[in-house]
Amino acid sequence: MLRAAALGLRDLLNELRLPSWVKTTGSKGFHIVVPLDGKSKTGDVARFAHAVGTLLVARDPQHLTQEFSKADRGGRILVDTGRNGYSATFAAAYTVRAKPGAPVSAPCTWEEIEQGVVSPRTFTLRTMADRIAHVGDVWSDMKRRRRSLVGAIERLRIRSTGEA
Repeated sequence: MLRAAALGLRDLLNELRLPSWVKTTGSKGFHIVVPLDGKSKTGDVARFAHAVGTLLVARDPQHLTQEFSKADRGGRILVDTGRNGYSATFAAAYTVRAKPGAPVSAPCTWEEIEQGVVSPRTFTLRTMADRIAHVGDVWSDMKRRRRSLVGAIERLRIRSTGEA
């Protein structure tokens, strides 16, 4: 279900005409990243991310939630948009996590997620050098794909309200 949730978010972002990249967290999930043009204010980005998360949860409330408290999740997957707020933390790409096996928060491709060959703890300190040597930096073209949120905000408003 985690893979389906990540792919669902990718598809929603595609509907909003925003390219996205994915990486493992090295823990329990995936981080999905949208490269922005740097013109949006932090608060606007955080509100947009929360609204996208709200729409994603509305599309599959049986499996997804925005409830931060584990007790309130009822076994559903947390769509954590809080990483977009001011001073929020985020495991950087290629960060080794302090967990058994030294998993790495590593960029991967949407194709790897689709095929089910990558999970949140697939990459480790021991395997990362070979991966980079084999596939390179799969995020290398992210910077040239930066987008404005202006049009995406309007497209999201239309999807959220049902207006045409």
